[in-house]
Amino acid sequence: MFDIDPLRHLYPFRSRFAEVDGHRMHYVDEGAGEPVVMLHGNPTWSFYYRRLIAAVSRKRRAIAPDHIGCGLSDTPAAAHYPYRLENRVSDIDRLLERIGATAHLTLVLHDWGGMIGAAYALRHPERIGRLVILNTAAFSMPAGKRLPWMLALIRAAPAIFAPAVLRLNLFARGAALTASHKGLAPEVRRGLLAPTGTRAGRLATLKFVQDIPLTDNDPSFPILRRVDEGLHALTANPMLICWGGRDFVFDGDYFREWRRRFPRAEAHLFPEAGHYVLEDVPENIIPLVLDFLDRHPLS
Repeated sequence: MFDIDPLRHLYPFRSRFAEVDGHRMHYVDEGAGEPVVMLHGNPTWSFYYRRLIAAVSRKRRAIAPDHIGCGLSDTPAAAHYPYRLENRVSDIDRLLERIGATAHLTLVLHDWGGMIGAAYALRHPERIGRLVILNTAAFSMPAGKRLPWMLALIRAAPAIFAPAVLRLNLFARGAALTASHKGLAPEVRRGLLAPTGTRAGRLATLKFVQDIPLTDNDPSFPILRRVDEGLHALTANPMLICWGGRDFVFDGDYFREWRRRFPRAEAHLFPEAGHYVLEDVPENIIPLVLDFLDRHPLS
């Protein structure tokens, strides 16, 4: 675990921990009222949601976990934790059960958080009230798409690129340089990279890439198929989509696919924002989220 104290001026939240399947899972739990659950992706952690946590928690309960291997959660070796999508979904399920957040949920989903959160939502559709989508996917790649070159290389040549991720922190450092179109402030960059300062803290970033389900041969592909085929069950839920137009992974094709599947969703495209859309245009997105929550009350 890294030293959180230098980041407290940016991330002033009480750290809470729950044991999930034998591992300590870190989460932020601020405010009171209906739960707004924020699920991060790779290679970020709950720090990514720091501004939204502060804003939402004034009127509601803001919950932001760190997936196992990420942030302030335990970083077990691969022999002790499978690092698969199935485990990620079950971790969230167990955590929310443990902390009593099982009704009237709003899910805020970014990157891998989209697939994890959608799979959880389809397990428990009766628990879900609203959805906020931030540059993510919960379906197969749109027709004609290919995996971006960095991700493809890590998967295709693990003997070469896995050591680069684990020793040199290639993946997280690359994301810190490219995922924000306007560029990250030095202290924000340090905050996002803090958990990956050690080899153990980098394992999850590698495993997330290796677990991307592309074909029937990939272990997590059955879950992807179920989510892809079942996603329509969430069309009755109010949805807000806030999308960075300069995302080279989740690009405009993904944005259009969300809009095709959820034609009633409120959608906002920010052409000059990147994959880390909440870093690039928080002043636009946070008011939209708060207004969306207010305009769609949950009974």
